[in-house]
Amino acid sequence: MAKSILCVCLGNICRSPTGEALLRAALPDAHIDSAGTAGWHVGKPPYGPMQAAARARGYDLSTLRARQVTADDFHRFDLILAMDSSNLEDLQAIRPADATAELSLYLSMLDDAPTDVPDPYYTRDFDGALILIERAALAWAAKLA
Repeated sequence: MAKSILCVCLGNICRSPTGEALLRAALPDAHIDSAGTAGWHVGKPPYGPMQAAARARGYDLSTLRARQVTADDFHRFDLILAMDSSNLEDLQAIRPADATAELSLYLSMLDDAPTDVPDPYYTRDFDGALILIERAALAWAAKLA
């Protein structure tokens, strides 16, 4: 089982904190964190509409704070899950040569889903993103438990 998982999106205020919270609920014994490939929102809580969508499904994102991915993350985590292909490409570009973390797309466990979690900051479909993230979190938990 992956003992530590990092969820990554662009700004770390919508998709990746949601992925973090849902994986924590599904894998309570694992160390789960989230980060963004960009540093625009460092220190800020998840975006309000994303928090509201998560709260409506029983998940609390309010204590989470955005941070940016660091080179050390590629050694501290067993698995780094990117929310979309662009995030994955950014991670591959900054990945140290001696990195130990496995990289994958967050939705790669779902056969009937798109490759990428659409960014609700732009699409405004917070519920749709949350449903995809929730399904994938349960699928990762089933594989890793």
